[in-house]
Amino acid sequence: MITDPIGDFITRIRNASMAKHKVVEIPASNLRKAITKILFDQGYVLNYKFEDTGYQGTIKIALKYIKETKNPVIKDIQRVSRPGLRKYAGTQEIPRVLNGLGIAILSTSQGVMIDKEARKMGIGGEVLCYVY
Repeated sequence: MITDPIGDFITRIRNASMAKHKVVEIPASNLRKAITKILFDQGYVLNYKFEDTGYQGTIKIALKYIKETKNPVIKDIQRVSRPGLRKYAGTQEIPRVLNGLGIAILSTSQGVMIDKEARKMGIGGEVLCYVY
């Protein structure tokens, strides 16, 4: 049983990119699907596919690498809010990752979004992870 599903999601992506895998397969949930869509929209993953097999389905994510150096596009992905210690940020305290070069993914009352969207909408929420 997984006690931290988002932590497991992040760890699978981090391990697959460090091992230079092309595709990583992750059990699906609505929150994981939302985070996957954000990673794709921001250009951190090449492609993704939701498959409805079995009880909850799976997410297949094609990881993206820099062609010249063959290094992963995702340099680091860090879990911020954990089940044992939740991190919330109001509108004024939303963190900037690498001075705006990275993104922070937040879970807000309006759905899962990146830090720039949350600042523009004027809402805060739980800081799920940092990606750069």
